[in-house]
Amino acid sequence: MSLPDRDAILAFVRQTPSAVGKREIARAFGLKGAEREALKALLVEMEEEGLLEAGPGRTLHKAGGLPRVAVLTVVSADGARVMAVPEKWEGEGTPPRVLIGAARGRPGSARRERFEAGDRLLTRIEGDHPKYLGTVIKRLSKGHAMLMGVVKKGEQGQLVLRPLDKRERRSWPIHHGTAVSPGELVKAELKGSGARAAAHVTERLGDPFAVTSSLSDIAIAAKGIPKEFPDDVLREAERAARLWSQSSLKDDGKREDWRDIPLITIDPADARDHDDAVWAEPLPDAEGGWTLLVAIADVSWFLLPGSPLDRQAFDRGNSVYFPDQVVPMLPHALSSDSCSLNAGTEKAVLACRMHIAPDGEMLGFTFHRARVRIAANLAYEEAQAVMEDRADSALKGSVLEPLWACWKALAKARARREPLELELPEKRVVLDAEGRVQGIAVRERFDAHRVIEDMMIAANVAAAKALEAKKAPVMYRCHEAPGREKLTSLKEYLGTMGLSFALGQVITPATFNNVIRKAQGRPDLPEISEAVLRSQTQAYYAPRNEGHFGLSLKSYGHFTSPIRRYADVCVHRALVAAYRLGPGGLPDGAEQRFAAIGEHISFTERRAMEAERETLDRYIARHLASHVGQIVRARISGVQAFGFFATVDGIGGDGIVPVSALGAERFHFDEAGRFLEGAESGTRYAQGQRLELKLEEADPVTGGLRFSIPGVEAGDRHGPRFRRDGKGLAPKRGGPPPGIKRGRRS
Repeated sequence: MSLPDRDAILAFVRQTPSAVGKREIARAFGLKGAEREALKALLVEMEEEGLLEAGPGRTLHKAGGLPRVAVLTVVSADGARVMAVPEKWEGEGTPPRVLIGAARGRPGSARRERFEAGDRLLTRIEGDHPKYLGTVIKRLSKGHAMLMGVVKKGEQGQLVLRPLDKRERRSWPIHHGTAVSPGELVKAELKGSGARAAAHVTERLGDPFAVTSSLSDIAIAAKGIPKEFPDDVLREAERAARLWSQSSLKDDGKREDWRDIPLITIDPADARDHDDAVWAEPLPDAEGGWTLLVAIADVSWFLLPGSPLDRQAFDRGNSVYFPDQVVPMLPHALSSDSCSLNAGTEKAVLACRMHIAPDGEMLGFTFHRARVRIAANLAYEEAQAVMEDRADSALKGSVLEPLWACWKALAKARARREPLELELPEKRVVLDAEGRVQGIAVRERFDAHRVIEDMMIAANVAAAKALEAKKAPVMYRCHEAPGREKLTSLKEYLGTMGLSFALGQVITPATFNNVIRKAQGRPDLPEISEAVLRSQTQAYYAPRNEGHFGLSLKSYGHFTSPIRRYADVCVHRALVAAYRLGPGGLPDGAEQRFAAIGEHISFTERRAMEAERETLDRYIARHLASHVGQIVRARISGVQAFGFFATVDGIGGDGIVPVSALGAERFHFDEAGRFLEGAESGTRYAQGQRLELKLEEADPVTGGLRFSIPGVEAGDRHGPRFRRDGKGLAPKRGGPPPGIKRGRRS
């Protein structure tokens, strides 16, 4: 049997539930004698390349992940929900969290055995980031948990540490010997146990509200996102920008002159950079067909492989977008100036010329390096207004109308392949000039969005196919089909909503679209759409093609956003090298690092998404802080044994209603049905239910919200009764509290 390649070894390490070493790999692939020696050398190379990391007992695990057996430190223990982090973590960003399950050989023991913050556990770990599950092998001697939080005054006037993670509902007393002030953001070690546990501050980070960008700065600090560029990187970026300004370099024999083509960009109104420009015209020899140009900022020309600028871009992996600032992957001299396709100036592009048939099929494609002069930078709203005759533009007949006509052909191909269609509203924070929150709005969706999306998808497919045709390395965007466990969970949930979902069928994106179509017009459509979204796997980057399930595509790479994604830089370099388009191509042997690069940029993407989501929650909490004490309309977004989570209608932000706030009655948690039910009254609080809640707390630092049931005191069995009317829930004699009676839904 031949020696397995790097991808096969990584897949085996990732998928094997037990600890893996050289012996297990050799046995799995049937290697003997000299092949085992070659395997040993290959594994050493993979460690040096950053693909694998050594664990205890000569075991191996993928770089940036957790070994199958590791020592964890408990950071929170709330009943059955015990969360821990690795005691030693040398990866990027914050340590991953592990949900502790049953102890080995003792089913259900995680619920019976009491853990507390600081406990050290020898743990067998399953799953992958961000969903690790740990099985306790044995408890070790105590260690110290690391926390980041804000100093607050407790009920007795003492200083306590409120963790940044809003999932941590406990505050910790600060060690009396620490000189800190209320409101400070700090890092601390949790030492001691039980009533003696205290936070020992190790680093004071200052006032989180010292500047208007503080809410995003909290996420930047908590996630370990690099913000400031080193001086040598800034100098290199400025030098590359100056080189492009020299006209002699714009005509290097490989770069075509496309300055007469009226390419335009269409982006959000608040876009900080412009990666892509488009233009279309009818094909002369094919009735109804189109030539489509997608021109992308030629970042590979500016980014010398292996340079400090390149290493910094790789470390960041992507730009991170917050309501009040951007942490760019590239310095501003490039990201918002020399590389950005700003109108009226000459720019370098790597472009895809595609021929599109009347039915949307791609007839062919070519790749070019060119210099262009962008005709206009339009916002989605502007382009849509022109196409609906609500605004005038000289570009309508010559540029916009051909683009829309070409898009209608692409839309036909999209309809045939039936990708996953989930129209979930995207929230945006509206800030005034001083950085104060003016409101929370939903981003509108126009045909203009779909025009650009479908054209970018076409170019991304062409890039992947072009590299495959040249047998060149590809950094694929992979999205695998959902696993059996997630599908079973979705089936159980949909069953409680009165919707059927057969597991025996072949699962395609159209399967989920049918579920959404059946739910059209229902008030619980958002919850059903979110449940479908949660059932999907997380997309990632890798050199092995696993297809893109959500888009229903066999080959897909990211080509269209190299200013903000390092994956696209890899694809650009591969295209430049494969098609001999000049300098900046992929160096020889660079494909050997594609697996490690894919793992890293998948991690940085997840880190950015978490930081952006948590910052949005913080801004929502800041916006709602002025509404504390008021009644708000909300829907239940999740239910657990300790209470339920609710989202404010039209605004967002998840808050908790602890089970203690439901009164003195005992509530039973039904995991399959996702509801809490009162043992005496039969009152239900179920996922998707809409009800009125009182906002008790809104913390901008953690992004956490806390609600209560209006008229029901914690532990009060005899609070006012409620009825249901057309406007919601109102007091009534003789009825149950404002949940749902058994068998009914609002």
